[in-house]
Amino acid sequence: MQDRTHLVDDITGHRRMRRNRKADWTRRLVQENRLTVDDLIWPIFIVPGSGIIDPIPAMPGVNRMSIDKAVEAAREAAGLGIPALATFPSIEMELRDETGSNSLEANNLINMATAAIKKAVPNIGVITDVALDPFTSHGHDGILRGSEIVNDETVDQVARAAVMQADAGADIIAPSEMMDGRIGAIRMALDAAGHQSVGIMSYATKFASAFYGPYREAISTGGLLKGDKKTYYIDPANGTEAIRDAALDVEEGADMLMVKPGLPYLDICWRMKEAFGLPTFAYQVSGEYTQIKAAAMNGWIDGERAMLETLLSFKRAGCDGVLTYFAVEVAKILAKR
Repeated sequence: MQDRTHLVDDITGHRRMRRNRKADWTRRLVQENRLTVDDLIWPIFIVPGSGIIDPIPAMPGVNRMSIDKAVEAAREAAGLGIPALATFPSIEMELRDETGSNSLEANNLINMATAAIKKAVPNIGVITDVALDPFTSHGHDGILRGSEIVNDETVDQVARAAVMQADAGADIIAPSEMMDGRIGAIRMALDAAGHQSVGIMSYATKFASAFYGPYREAISTGGLLKGDKKTYYIDPANGTEAIRDAALDVEEGADMLMVKPGLPYLDICWRMKEAFGLPTFAYQVSGEYTQIKAAAMNGWIDGERAMLETLLSFKRAGCDGVLTYFAVEVAKILAKR
């Protein structure tokens, strides 16, 4: 028999990586990561009133919704198999003040939305944030005293707000304000109020990022912000500090960890999952979403492929799920496969 060994066989030692790529069935057989509807959490924006669907210019395809419309959206999400929503309120300016006191109103917008969604769609999870930026007149995530965002007073307030959100039916509290000690304080407050079954998804590593702009438009805080958030968000240059921050949240009782933003911090997702083994999530933030949408609208990229590719990258980086504004769009695509 004629020896048909090729130079490439000698170079590779007869190991050819393309064998497993030669056909669709082999590629499917050896695929290491898969994106499913179970990986999706859908962030939505709530506004006062009724019958309102208000498009957000900086986030094509994303709307602010009144509670009744949010309930309809929750029904759609549940029907598509999306496990959970993350709700963010945009309250009236006259209700915002230096301390974000409306966060402590039992019947504030976010709590009414939670109660309505859980009543109408009890099988979908509701994740709520206790950061104060939707409630403050200055746009910061905590209480402003002079020129300082005060840590301990903010922690006291967000712990009280967390209990009220749990009372309203929130399944998971997701504190994003990055104050020291907040996870432990919230856990203690929830347990003291009898909410032992309510989980905490810590924004364990929230960076002082350039990718939040469209979100701030969505909750009407962009024009309010005085200064920046660098005294409490993490420097984008600091990976080790981010892991140390997450370690404290784990010690204080976090049930799940989140990295925010997502795509620029895939290394942090991987390091957190490897270090702690807790369920780990990424927040594909508004700026990430808008980049893909804008480029696709201009015909510069294939928007659907880019959307799915970025979401799959989070899975490859060790994430158990992703908070993404693409959730419904992706769920519909996956349902057809």
